[in-house]
Amino acid sequence: MQYKSIKGFSGAGAAGMLFVFLGMGFILAGAVQLLIGMQLIPEGVPMDKMGDVMLKALMDPKNIGAARLSQVLGTFLLMFIPAVLYSLVVNGKNNFWLGFNSYFNPKQILIGFFLILFANMLASPLADLTKSVVAHFPSINIFAQQLEDTYNEQVLALSNLKSWGEFIVAIFIMAFFPALFEELFFRGAMQNLLEKWWKSPLIAIIFTSLVFSLIHFSVYLFLSRAILGFVLGFMYYKTKNIWVNIVAHFLNNAIAVTQLFYLSNSSEKLNIDKLDPKLPWWLGLIAIVILYYLFKLLERYSEINKAKIMAKEELLLAQEDPFHSFAQNKNN
Repeated sequence: MQYKSIKGFSGAGAAGMLFVFLGMGFILAGAVQLLIGMQLIPEGVPMDKMGDVMLKALMDPKNIGAARLSQVLGTFLLMFIPAVLYSLVVNGKNNFWLGFNSYFNPKQILIGFFLILFANMLASPLADLTKSVVAHFPSINIFAQQLEDTYNEQVLALSNLKSWGEFIVAIFIMAFFPALFEELFFRGAMQNLLEKWWKSPLIAIIFTSLVFSLIHFSVYLFLSRAILGFVLGFMYYKTKNIWVNIVAHFLNNAIAVTQLFYLSNSSEKLNIDKLDPKLPWWLGLIAIVILYYLFKLLERYSEINKAKIMAKEELLLAQEDPFHSFAQNKNN
């Protein structure tokens, strides 16, 4: 049976709405970040130099509040708002269709955390492999290094964590909100739609994980983030609960913020490279085996909850369209 959303949108129509709202989010996020940055530019700066001056101002430790506000508002407008508006238009007011439900348990959360942990063990050798391959293409390598330098500068600007108060603020701005906004858009909206539309969860997960990696704008870490996105996508497919993803993603981010807090208060100069320790390739192979068994364990502890979620989905569909189940069974 051809996919139809609660409000009658086809798969292509729903995808079109999602990307329309994403485009709107890009514009709004850019406008808000520009507005914040403009407040930091001194008078008399020529128009052609405003971009560089604004960027340097946002990197200045004394403007850390503005930089953090710019980041959280930008991500909120880019991902959270488009996902919510898309779901509202395509599926109505019930946030169940974004993956929010009460059917989860602590074991799922714990397994989700370890899945992300071992996914990062696999990601490290992949990042080294990517760097060695890209090194053979000088022009691409220069571009990749520029992206990495810009990213590191942004992280350093946001990571001036000299007090417990700044650490708590960073936990929300750099750990919780990105996890919430990204999971809501990529898994709750995009993957949810593609799974139902394409009828192929694996292809939907792969496509979503590639977009997830692309939007982070890193050549060196493209494969690493794609793997992380795949693990998060498969986690959502096994649990059908966005809270499991959000908490696991948040804990992963929180560990990185805690590392930054520790390094910021040590006598050594803050070095972003220390956040990702170098791991041998054979540990990556071990991580693949562990990930396989962790997913089997997650499936076991998610079976009852997932059945309840699927039953509720059928009930909601029947309430919206009494002939949905009959038509679906007839076409099958």
